[in-house]
Amino acid sequence: MTRKRKPYKTYTKEFKQEAIRLMEESDKTPSEVARELGLRRNQLYKWKEQLDSKGDQAFKGRGRPKKEDQSDLSKLKQENENLLEEVEILKKAAVDSSEQRNSYTNILIWRSLFDDKTKAHIH
Repeated sequence: MTRKRKPYKTYTKEFKQEAIRLMEESDKTPSEVARELGLRRNQLYKWKEQLDSKGDQAFKGRGRPKKEDQSDLSKLKQENENLLEEVEILKKAAVDSSEQRNSYTNILIWRSLFDDKTKAHIH
């Protein structure tokens, strides 16, 4: 039986900004602030990093878009990435297969040579 995953909690831009402000300006540790807000400490740090790097553009939208909402370009990029991985796997499998075939061929050649030499010594 498969367990259904809990839906992700979503937080407003204002909540995230206020949480970061509390973390930076209060006398409490980030762990205490996170615990009071019902968050993981690392989530506060991620939000702070996003705010520092993107400024006003941080916290737009509702996180990662659902599959059906992705643009055609991002779908094609993902499919391309998957296909490139498959090609690499198949290349490695082909090399391994040819190495095994070559090893097996070498064994057969050595066996036949050995058999020919032993037959020559017996007769």
